[in-house]
Amino acid sequence: MENSRAKKTCCEYVHDFFTSSKFLIYLGHALSTWGDRMWNFAVAVFLVELYSNSLLLTAVYGLVMAGSVLLLGAIIGDWVDKNPRLKVAQTSLIAQNTCVMACGIILMVVFRFKEQLMEVYNGWLLTACYILVISIANMANLASTAMSITIQRDWVVVVAGQDSSKLADMNATVRIIDQLTNILAPMLVGQIMSFGSHFIGCGFISGWNLFSMFMEYMLLWKVYQKTPALAVKAGQKEQHEHELKELSPLKELEAGQSPEESSQPLMNASALAVKTEAPPKERGCCDQVARTLRTFKAGWEAYYNQSIFFAGMSLAFLYMTVLGFDCITTGYAYTQGLNGSILSLLMGASAVSGICGTVAFTWVRKKCGLIRTGFISGAAQLSCLMLCVFSVFAPGSPLDLSISPFRDVYSHLIGEKTLPEAEQLISDLTGGNVTATSAPTEDLPSLKSYMSVSLLFAGVIAARVGLWSFDLTVTQLIQENVIETERGVINGVQNSMNYLLDLLHFIMVILAPNPEAFGLLVIISVSFVAAGHVMYFYFAFKSLGYRLFLCCSPEQKVETDESPSPTNVI
Repeated sequence: MENSRAKKTCCEYVHDFFTSSKFLIYLGHALSTWGDRMWNFAVAVFLVELYSNSLLLTAVYGLVMAGSVLLLGAIIGDWVDKNPRLKVAQTSLIAQNTCVMACGIILMVVFRFKEQLMEVYNGWLLTACYILVISIANMANLASTAMSITIQRDWVVVVAGQDSSKLADMNATVRIIDQLTNILAPMLVGQIMSFGSHFIGCGFISGWNLFSMFMEYMLLWKVYQKTPALAVKAGQKEQHEHELKELSPLKELEAGQSPEESSQPLMNASALAVKTEAPPKERGCCDQVARTLRTFKAGWEAYYNQSIFFAGMSLAFLYMTVLGFDCITTGYAYTQGLNGSILSLLMGASAVSGICGTVAFTWVRKKCGLIRTGFISGAAQLSCLMLCVFSVFAPGSPLDLSISPFRDVYSHLIGEKTLPEAEQLISDLTGGNVTATSAPTEDLPSLKSYMSVSLLFAGVIAARVGLWSFDLTVTQLIQENVIETERGVINGVQNSMNYLLDLLHFIMVILAPNPEAFGLLVIISVSFVAAGHVMYFYFAFKSLGYRLFLCCSPEQKVETDESPSPTNVI
């Protein structure tokens, strides 16, 4: 009897896992991030292709997205906090996928009829299409931000309940899904565009988002049904109880009390009735703008008053870096002789390193506690980034601060001239005669010339272990120590801080775009990362004191000396 029961339990375990709220969240997140990664990869390629191989539209698109989240992050989070969870998730899901599908359809039209559109109104109709694509894509990104806050920062916490270990495992699994989709999704859509066309790529992405929207909608509904706690929000529950308390005088009158026994309740009930019957006051545009500004200000004040403020700031400072696998670092790698094949292998190694970081997070957290995990991860990341600093001074480094950072601008101006004019300009600047055949021939790259770039990417890849572990640590600290009524707005402001530092790093690159100044950018980046980890050390030492260095001592939840008071609730 016991054996049959054990076999049944084993079979049911698999069934229960694949029907559990946890697995359904994983599946829905995988579908969502797969579509996001395909779109984010493809839209940059589409904009470059449409604008005659120029990065202008791509740069405008990135600037608009970052600026929108920076300005509207707190407002998006406030909207997430003040509305029911299911409504927020469904609205964000539909808005995101609908906007991506609309962008895909518009791009298909532009790719098919680009020449005809250029002839209408002297090309202004085509320009309007570009503006429309960027605007709708920005709306999709804002909806994606709201969806990310709702699912990854709120629903995951509710599904995990009070189990900190379960929350850590869910966060790590979600991050592993992000890493895998970040590799596989661009590979798939890239192959489709290579063997097919950009027109087919747009159609595939639009079709995927249509399919994904219905699947995710169904999965969200299933998770909502299986987790009754998602139907209750702290702020909405208190508001409902307050409304019931105000309506209690009316109920007492209906119960048959005499006017003498309930004279005061009668006055309250009359006042409430008058207040209820009064027509709602219409708010003008100025009132709406003022309310939005108050929400923005209150959101940032609430973020500043959090006990985990320095931990959140430390994570934001990590975005002020060129040491990642973005367009800047890959562009520098091309100037150092690395081809696309090698870069794809390095990106794969980076993803594997990130997955190792998520696995290490769960193990270290169980052994040392959550706050110490962040301290250990930060120390590991900073130690690995020292290789990047060494690469600046290693053989093969192009570091040369004597070259003007605006050299590329001069080169662009020269390139616009005819060959004789360019030769004459160079001759005037150098004081010598330069001919078209006097350019020196480049030697073949040697092993010595690759030492600098090898140290750089070795440091970047190794640092991903500490980076992702640290990111998960701060994420869980925010999840566990921010009250439910402020969870959305605090995460919205955190996203704004991340985008702000990310914008600063792009501005830094604009000021020094040539490869000879990249070593200086590396040193500045490592300095910002170090400053971020100093902030986290201050937070950790303030929370644990000397017990921070004793991994065997118990770790408690962050003390709320600066815990959010009711006045901070938006």
